[in-house]
Amino acid sequence: MSLKGINAYKKGNLKQEIAQADPHKLTLMLMQGALDRMAFAKGCIERREFEAKAEHLSRAGAIVMNLRDTLDLSIQSEVSDNLFALYDYILQRLVDANVQNNLKIMDEVISLMLPIKSAWAEIPEAAKQQAYETRRQKEQAAV
Repeated sequence: MSLKGINAYKKGNLKQEIAQADPHKLTLMLMQGALDRMAFAKGCIERREFEAKAEHLSRAGAIVMNLRDTLDLSIQSEVSDNLFALYDYILQRLVDANVQNNLKIMDEVISLMLPIKSAWAEIPEAAKQQAYETRRQKEQAAV
């Protein structure tokens, strides 16, 4: 099978997975996508493939920006405030890594993102369901 065919299959499979995913799973997929792009960018820096590095860092930054901008800051939680600040810091460091072609910065942002993803993956099903129900109630009250 050609590489083009494999990539088309992967894209179709990803679209199906996204269509079936709940908000928790989507966030987990975004975090993994950001980590993947960061790892690809790191490899590009090592190989001195600067155009590809910039593309991967741009995509990683867009994902992190989306994660940051979808935080519910209206609940005034220390967790959401800290995550917002951390995502902001990661975005700045991605810019620094891009400008400086710095592998240590890439290691830093990856090491900051991994525990967030791991913690997100460990959220118990009961807590997810409670969060979905609370959100539904808020949405219904707003109508």
